[in-house]
Amino acid sequence: MFVMANFLKAIATVFDMVLTVYMWILIARSLISWVNPDPYNPIVRFLYNVTDPVIYRLRRVLPLNFGAFDFAPMIVILAVIFLRILIVDSLLQLAMRIG
Repeated sequence: MFVMANFLKAIATVFDMVLTVYMWILIARSLISWVNPDPYNPIVRFLYNVTDPVIYRLRRVLPLNFGAFDFAPMIVILAVIFLRILIVDSLLQLAMRIG
């Protein structure tokens, strides 16, 4: 059973890393939106391509633009933090019970 526990720990660690990296990508996209970035820059295109599907879906469901402020990235960051706490901690606790 220790193999299954180690497997769950590995999945939890990888999922935690992926969510952390995505959160930092969202933060970078939010910071870049304060300036006028070159839309043909490969870094800017990468940031928009990775984050736009999630942010666009949230904006369709909830209109979060209040004047010049867009709260959609902040809501997505909070959702990422929620997922990290919910899924990663649950997987680690399950791995501890198995192992």
